[in-house]
Amino acid sequence: MAVETFRDLRVWQGGIELVERVYGATLGFPAEERFRLTSQVRRAAVSVPSSIAEGHAREGRKEYLHHVSIARGSLAEVETHFEIAARLGYLPSPDREALLAAINGLARQLTALRTSLSRNA
Repeated sequence: MAVETFRDLRVWQGGIELVERVYGATLGFPAEERFRLTSQVRRAAVSVPSSIAEGHAREGRKEYLHHVSIARGSLAEVETHFEIAARLGYLPSPDREALLAAINGLARQLTALRTSLSRNA
């Protein structure tokens, strides 16, 4: 399947799925975290597919690579927030493990996209 828009990218689709999972997982966080950890992890998660989309829409490959790098950084931020949430007892271990698996899979996809873009530069 040819990539016509960012919506065709599996890595973008995976990013959208991650956002859905993050929103679901954070529903169980304490109310006092709504404007702290919950807000932070949701913002970082939304940044992943948003950065991929923005990079894809840019004119140059260098800009695209820059936005893929931003997406990777945001993904690391999501992972860190969930580690904190788990240590604070806000996230059950099975949920943490499932989210980490999704994050690691998306990280591999971002690495593959970066490698492809770098190779074709």
